[in-house]
Amino acid sequence: MKQLINTIAVIFVAALLAGCEGDDGDNGTAGAAGAAGATGPTGAVGAQGPVGQTQQVTRTDVVVTNANIAFAAYGDSLTSARSLRTTLQTFVTTPTAASFALAKQAWLDSREPYGQTEVYRFRVGPIDALLPDGTIGEEGDGPEGVINAWPLGEALIDYVALGGIDGDAGPEVPASVAGINGNIIADTTSFPTITGAVITANAELGGDERNVSGGYHAIEFLLWGQDLNADLSSSAPRDATPGQRPVTDYALDGTCTSGTNPAATSICQRRGAYLLAAADLLITDLGRVVDAWNPNGTDNHYSAFIAGGDTSLAVILEGMGRLGFGELAGERMNISLLTNSQEDEHSCFSDNTHRDIFLNAKGIENAFRGEYTRTSGEVLSGAGIDDLLNTEALTDVSTNMRAAIEATMTSVGVIDQEAKTGTPFDNLIQVGPNEPNVKAAISALSNQTTVIETVIAGLNVTVGDIRQDTEENI
Repeated sequence: MKQLINTIAVIFVAALLAGCEGDDGDNGTAGAAGAAGATGPTGAVGAQGPVGQTQQVTRTDVVVTNANIAFAAYGDSLTSARSLRTTLQTFVTTPTAASFALAKQAWLDSREPYGQTEVYRFRVGPIDALLPDGTIGEEGDGPEGVINAWPLGEALIDYVALGGIDGDAGPEVPASVAGINGNIIADTTSFPTITGAVITANAELGGDERNVSGGYHAIEFLLWGQDLNADLSSSAPRDATPGQRPVTDYALDGTCTSGTNPAATSICQRRGAYLLAAADLLITDLGRVVDAWNPNGTDNHYSAFIAGGDTSLAVILEGMGRLGFGELAGERMNISLLTNSQEDEHSCFSDNTHRDIFLNAKGIENAFRGEYTRTSGEVLSGAGIDDLLNTEALTDVSTNMRAAIEATMTSVGVIDQEAKTGTPFDNLIQVGPNEPNVKAAISALSNQTTVIETVIAGLNVTVGDIRQDTEENI
């Protein structure tokens, strides 16, 4: 029986904030939000019901649990981003094969909590709609685009291979865009110093939304480089390795390269400066989202959300549906599958797309069950939508939803396991024996969306169109 973190929310908040107070940290995110995710409640936060007895919960219980998990998950994302920044600093200062490997692993680690936060999108919340003054605007106003945007027009940032790549890498001749001569790292005239301001100012340069200059995937590109592994033959899968950027792209000893070409040491220094500036921006942007979800905040999104009643419950369900159907099944999976394009997979440089898929689906499951496992291993557990359905005598709907989610997690688990054993997503999307695994996950997500619609109807809440985010026929 789950412990209800929302039934005594004051104890939860006190425990969480006790581990979140501190100084500004190294990168300008202050106070409780700055250290969010470092520690949290120890789990003894609510009364546990008798074994075998349905836990009676209210709609507000579910909303509060959802908000508290948002704070924890974004806090873990912020903490992981700070750890990434520290590891990148070590690498840039001492660019060895060992420090390079640690930098890549830190990036992979940082994606684990963030992937589970994507269920908080598509609901006019902080990630999608937070304005610079801390208020909530309209969907699309928030920092999501500068945190996690993709696909990446990587030619804006650094050198790329011209031709021979699946999909569209973006503007392949960035010199045609006013203000760029080659790319930001190579253009020492237009950008004598690489700073966060330079990265921010050149986002979507020339009105091209592929010109993503910062966020997780810009850092990913700077660590791995392009994944140029084309099909080995018409009947064989492409090479199963990720991007192969050499460590000498950061060398400070006179052996600097840009891929296979020698380069001035200053170019390697600029590449390192770009990495660190992008990490600083990521920390700042995540910190703003954490602030908005801070239970100790005043007049922030958290306080408005937990007071939102059925309106807040509705957007929880809307976010679950829109992420699963349009974004994950449609834009992130079906497009890559139909076009057989590794450039169109989410983490195309690192071949980490299998984790993106699994973690996004896991975030939906977290919202349904009212549970989240922190990066520390601690499990936060409270009132979930499953509890609410049972409380409101919608047991059959709860059973169907649980089955749909289990089917989804099984299918995305297959993709995850296939990648971990040597067949990454860019191989799975090729026509062949593994392609049905991707189709099965897309089908499971589509069916899950249909069941979410029955949950929405059963709870009699009003949501927008949860199938609106893709034109894909799934």
